[in-house]
Amino acid sequence: MRTPRVAAIHDMSGFGRCSLTVAIPVLSAMGLQCCPLPTAFLSTHTGGFEGFSFLDMTDEMPRVAEHWKTLYLGFQCIYSGFLGSERQIQIVSDFIRDFREEDTVVVVDPVMGDHGTVYQTYTPAMCEGMVHLAEQADVIVPNLTEAALLLGVPYGELPTGENGCREIVERLSLDGRRSVVLTGASAAPELTGAMCFDAKTGRTKSVQVRRIPREFYGTGDVFASVLAGALVKGETLPDASRQAVEFVRACAERTAEQNLPIREGVDFEPLLGLLMGGRV
Repeated sequence: MRTPRVAAIHDMSGFGRCSLTVAIPVLSAMGLQCCPLPTAFLSTHTGGFEGFSFLDMTDEMPRVAEHWKTLYLGFQCIYSGFLGSERQIQIVSDFIRDFREEDTVVVVDPVMGDHGTVYQTYTPAMCEGMVHLAEQADVIVPNLTEAALLLGVPYGELPTGENGCREIVERLSLDGRRSVVLTGASAAPELTGAMCFDAKTGRTKSVQVRRIPREFYGTGDVFASVLAGALVKGETLPDASRQAVEFVRACAERTAEQNLPIREGVDFEPLLGLLMGGRV
C-alpha cells in the first residue's frame, strides 16, 4: 500500500519553527509523505527577527506543478498556508483544480493576521482572494482574526464565548458544505482550544485544554499540520482536532518549562514520537 502523499504549499524558513519546517517533520512522523511546494525561502521567519533574507518562489511554483502533472502525481491532501501575493493565491487555486481527486482532502489555513490585526504584507485584494481560495477547501483552519476577515465583519464585532465560537464556525461553513476548525477558541479564561464544525455530520464540537500562559510563533502551523495529517489517516474532524489541540499544548508546555525565546517557536521535535502512534 502506497504511503499517502500531502502537497504542502507553504514558505520555508531556515531558522524558526513554522510553515514547512513544521509541516515536513510532523507529517512524516505521522507516516505520510510530505511533498513541499515552497512559496518563498527566508533565512528566518518574520516574527521577532529583523534583517532576514527573502527569496520569492512565485515564478517557480507553476513550473513545479507542471512537472508534477507529467509524473501523474496524486495527493491525498492539498494543504496550503501563508501566501505572499495575489498571484500565489491564484496559483494555489489552479493547483487545487488540477490535482484534486475524489479522495483528496483540501485543507486551507487562511493565514492573514492575528490578534485583530491583518499582517502587513496582506492587501485588501489578497484578503478577498483568500476568501475565494477558502471556498475551494474541504476544511479551513482560521483563527479569530481570520474568521472575521472571511466573514467580512470587524474583529471587535465577533460573537464571544463558547456559544459565540459555535456561531462563527457555523457561519463559516457555507451552509454546512465546508468543515471549519476555529483555533484559539476559548470556552473560559483558563482554557483554550478549537471549535469545529464537521460538514460530514453537521455537528459542532468544542475541544478545550488548560491554557499555557505564554504564546509562541508557529503554533498555528503545528496545529494545522497535525490536523491535516490526522484527516488523511482517516480520523474524524473532532478526533483530528483533539489530537492537534493536545499536541500543541504538550509542545507549548515543554517550551514554556525551558523558558525558550518565543520567536524560535515551540520545541516540538522531541515530542514527534507522540504522533507516530496516531494519538497524543
